Amino acid sequence: MFRYNICTLFLLLAAFLVQQFVPAFTGLSQSRILIVHLVFLCTAVTVTTPTMLLLAFIGGTLWDAHSSLAPMIVDAEVYTQPVESLRFGYSILLFAAMGFLMQGLNPLFREGKWQFSALLTGIAIFLYLSAEFILISFVRGDFTITRSIIRLLSYTSLVTMLFSPLIFWLLYHLAKIFQHSLYPEARKHNLR
Repeated sequence: MFRYNICTLFLLLAAFLVQQFVPAFTGLSQSRILIVHLVFLCTAVTVTTPTMLLLAFIGGTLWDAHSSLAPMIVDAEVYTQPVESLRFGYSILLFAAMGFLMQGLNPLFREGKWQFSALLTGIAIFLYLSAEFILISFVRGDFTITRSIIRLLSYTSLVTMLFSPLIFWLLYHLAKIFQHSLYPEARKHNLR
C-alpha cells in the first residue's frame, strides 16, 4: 500500500509536467483538459483519507505556485496596478474539498463500480472551477457571469471527465503492479 501511495504522488507530479503541454481547444470556448485535477480526483478515490489530504496539499500548493505566483513576479514600473487575484493556498482547500467529494463515492468504487467515480470527476471539476470563479469575482468585486464563461466551465469539465477512464485504467494497473487492492468488496462478493 505504501508503494502505491508513493506512486500516486509521482503520478500527480508527472501530471504537472504534462499539464504544461496540453493546449486549449479553440473550438470549445478555449477549454482545456485539467490533467492535474483529473489525476488528483481519480487517485483520491483509490487512497485513504490521510493520503488524499497529503495529495491535496501537494497538488494545491504546486497549482498555486503554477498559477498565482506568476502575476506577482512582474516589473512594478510596467504594471503599476496590482492584479487582484486569490491568495496563495486557496487551491489546497479546493483540492481537499474535491477529494472529500470523491471519497464519498469510495464505497461504490470499492465494489468495482468506477463509472460513478468517473462521472463525479466531471461534476467535481465543474464545482472546483465554479468555486474558483466565484472567489476571483468576489476578490475583484465584479460578479459577471456570461454564456461564454458557462460554456468554458462546462466544456472543460466534460472534456476532462472523458479522460477519467484512462486514468482509472492506469491506476488499476499500478495497483496490480504494487499488489494494492482497489476493489476489496468486489473480491469478497466474488468469493461467495
